[in-house]
Amino acid sequence: MTDPSHSGDCFITGEWMSGEGAPFQKTCPANGDVVWTGRAASGAQVGQAVKAARAAFETWGRTEQVARQVVLERYAEELRLRKEAMALAISRDMGKLLKEARTEVDTMVAKVAVSIKAQADRAGEHSLPADFGHLDLTHRPHGVMAVFGPYNFPGHLPNGHIVPALLAGNTCVFKASELAPSVAPLMMDAFRAAGLPPGCVNLVQGGRETGGDLLAADINGLLFTGSEHTGRMFHRFLAGRPEVILALEMGGNNPLIVWDSADAEAAADIAIQSAYLTTGQRCSCARRLILPKGRFGDQVLESIVDRARRLSIGPWNDDTAFMGPLVSAHAAAQAVAFQNKLIAGGARAILPLEQRDKNLGFVSAGVVDMSDAPPMDEEMFGPLLQVYRADDIDQAITLANATRFGLAGGLVCDDLPTWDLVRNRLRAGILNLNRPTVGASGQMPFGGPGASGNFRPGAYYAADYCAWPQASQVAPSSLG
Repeated sequence: MTDPSHSGDCFITGEWMSGEGAPFQKTCPANGDVVWTGRAASGAQVGQAVKAARAAFETWGRTEQVARQVVLERYAEELRLRKEAMALAISRDMGKLLKEARTEVDTMVAKVAVSIKAQADRAGEHSLPADFGHLDLTHRPHGVMAVFGPYNFPGHLPNGHIVPALLAGNTCVFKASELAPSVAPLMMDAFRAAGLPPGCVNLVQGGRETGGDLLAADINGLLFTGSEHTGRMFHRFLAGRPEVILALEMGGNNPLIVWDSADAEAAADIAIQSAYLTTGQRCSCARRLILPKGRFGDQVLESIVDRARRLSIGPWNDDTAFMGPLVSAHAAAQAVAFQNKLIAGGARAILPLEQRDKNLGFVSAGVVDMSDAPPMDEEMFGPLLQVYRADDIDQAITLANATRFGLAGGLVCDDLPTWDLVRNRLRAGILNLNRPTVGASGQMPFGGPGASGNFRPGAYYAADYCAWPQASQVAPSSLG
């Protein structure tokens, strides 16, 4: 197994090369160590990467589906061989606990088999008999796909775009997040070892300027997971270019309703998992907790606050920790600033979120009471839970839907008629009953309406945006 860490910053046409753009580095938010140093790709190198992908597409796009599948299955095995190195890269870059990072790599491996099945189910070849002969449906790749990776799942989320894109016959240019650049070279190394032809996947490192160069290049698709602000900018930039497929997943301001008939202690456990797993750095984390007024709601809240106060916090290699740091000291300061803005608007800190060290990313879990404050409909990537109280389930649903986002939501309740009521009215693409909001299956679509995306969900449905359908009426003779 080769180690690409000193081979260069960019991977283009199957070769490593040094970036020719601005230098940058990444420090570990748990201890301040420099964990990655390199240079961004220059505009010329971004153009070279797109040109390489375009050239590779001419062959890869016509390669038999079964042959593409074999290469991706070998890639899954190469990922498995690199599990510890990849988990370590993820953890040191963004602070994710090592046990979670290992699970992330496992998910990357599993993505290949799931994507193969999704490709066959949703974008395969089908034929129907007709009076004149038969009707054929097949799917064709778009061409060159630009993939922008986020920092919170720097391996899994871009992998979830790249694998189905390659299976469909596309080629890719991947821009890793500058906040978590270290796992991308290991992914490229795995692709090369699996025998993926040169140019089918290319890596460019860098920040906003590199992303702008890639966005403006001759691409056929843009696959993005990240913030609403950036997603909207991409959408505006590509206005007037309908030929470029655009798949956006932009997060959420997710509600969790806990209602009467639930077990208060079990409900508190689900809320803790929903709000604070991965230190709140999942787009499916619960940001808003909606409780009934009265003693039951008080009991649930008391139990949540007690648990949140006692959550263990430690560095990525602390096996006993529940939360690691946020991705950077800057992110930690932003989380505190968001909380302060809520408080200035009338919220009350039941359990303040506090930054432990101004030079690192550690923060404590926070809970704020929003009873006397207007809602602030923003996604804050951190462990802060906003609590609302409702008179009845109708008001709870109204509060849950009071967001421009629509990614995830949840209900904790043992009354199935209440679940039916909530399920039919709550606007969320991922909606769980008696499960944490962060629970999502790769065998289901991942995405939601509103500001959470543009109705092109990922996971199992990624096959939909990686190929376009071609419908044919086939008569065996020109005589009809």
